[in-house]
Amino acid sequence: MRNHLTPARAALTAAGLLLAAAPTAYATLATPDSTAHTRGKPYIETRLFFGTARPDGGPAVTDRQFMAFVDKEVTPDFPDGLTVQNGRGQWRDAHGTIEKERSYELILLYPQGQADRSDRSIEEIRRAYEKTFGQESVGRVDERAQVDF
Repeated sequence: MRNHLTPARAALTAAGLLLAAAPTAYATLATPDSTAHTRGKPYIETRLFFGTARPDGGPAVTDRQFMAFVDKEVTPDFPDGLTVQNGRGQWRDAHGTIEKERSYELILLYPQGQADRSDRSIEEIRRAYEKTFGQESVGRVDERAQVDF
């Protein structure tokens, strides 16, 4: 019997070899136990989620209003940098209604050693937004990160 690979069978064999090798190549990059050098310094990443719809039915917070808020309330406490991303979000309000709205995600990075001071500033930012724009809440997520600039 002659061992002859059809073009289709050859392609399947090549794909199988690639798939068999791929997990090994990627596993070395993604393994948490990896002995690879960890870059950066210990930081905290805080993400804040700002809705723009007003619970009282008033006009939504505009880009200009939000950026003026960032300039006044956020930048003075985080002058080294921040990121603002536009989004679409939804959440269940205090009355049980699912609200869908345009939103902003604000990302702050700060050294772990400044966590206490930064925490106070972030809570002031959240309260100021709620008060200024009549919001029920500003979402917050904190995570540890290794950061290198």
